[in-house]
Amino acid sequence: MFAARRFSLLCRRSAITAWRNNSQSAAKRLDISGIYPPIATPFTRSEDVDYQRLDDNLKKYANLPFRGLVVQGSNGEYPYLTPEERVEVVKRVKQALPEDKLLVAGSGCESTRDTILMSQRMADAGADCLLVVTPCFYRGRMDSRALINHYAKVADASSVPVVLYSVPANTGLDLPVDAIMQLSQHPNIVGLKDSGGDITRIALIVQKTRSQGFQVLAGSAGFLMAAYAVGAVGGVCALANVLGQQVCDLAQLCVSGRWNEARELQYRLIEPNTAVTRQYGVPALKQAMQWFGYHGGVCRSPLKPLSKADLEQLRVKFSSNGWL
Repeated sequence: MFAARRFSLLCRRSAITAWRNNSQSAAKRLDISGIYPPIATPFTRSEDVDYQRLDDNLKKYANLPFRGLVVQGSNGEYPYLTPEERVEVVKRVKQALPEDKLLVAGSGCESTRDTILMSQRMADAGADCLLVVTPCFYRGRMDSRALINHYAKVADASSVPVVLYSVPANTGLDLPVDAIMQLSQHPNIVGLKDSGGDITRIALIVQKTRSQGFQVLAGSAGFLMAAYAVGAVGGVCALANVLGQQVCDLAQLCVSGRWNEARELQYRLIEPNTAVTRQYGVPALKQAMQWFGYHGGVCRSPLKPLSKADLEQLRVKFSSNGWL
């Protein structure tokens, strides 16, 4: 038993060394710093993907200083799309995306086998990088050992770099720090999107992985400044779908060390950000997109539109901070 386990470990180390030598650590050189909106998926009233309205949104996003776009993240309602729809949306975004922008595609599935297959399909569709959410249906069994094995197999098989994705509000599961530390050593895993909002945890991850060139992205605009302050390199922020220029401005203030100005802007983004994420979620994000000239539209069932009372509260969150 021990000999077999030792042999398996040696084989994995050998494979990783060979991958590193053959690629000259190409994945490590992929700079993912900057701001990304996790774009919404517009639907028609009959809940079909509305590719025309998607194209309209992409044309507007092309004029903003984003590092790239995240496609088929949580705000894209990816759990409600078929595999074919997920891939087709990525293809359409790739066709419209300027060449200097990164396309980060969500490829996470519940099984390792399906995640590997979806990852390859996303890469074939034009993804520059993959965002892989933690499998969570059997979360009681998703300890560090299981998650390290899952991500290592996905990264071994992927032809493009991988970004880990921890979003406990949706999965009920935090990717453990010890697992992140080990996975940061994999040559095809370049970073982490952490949506939990625990700044102490983010700081610890940055500290423990910085020698690997590992990059951490804040998963929300609500704690973007704090994340930059402890070493994050950017953010994947739902609010950037609505206030894209302002979120990019906040990032630039942080990078430039203009912390007093950054703090004042951060204050004004906290309430609207909370409203379109934790408080009301995707229906609120899509409604806010409508207010700011984008196509949000309906959600796919079972997600329902906001109630009249929630809609009014959403408007207050934006207007009281000077955005409406």
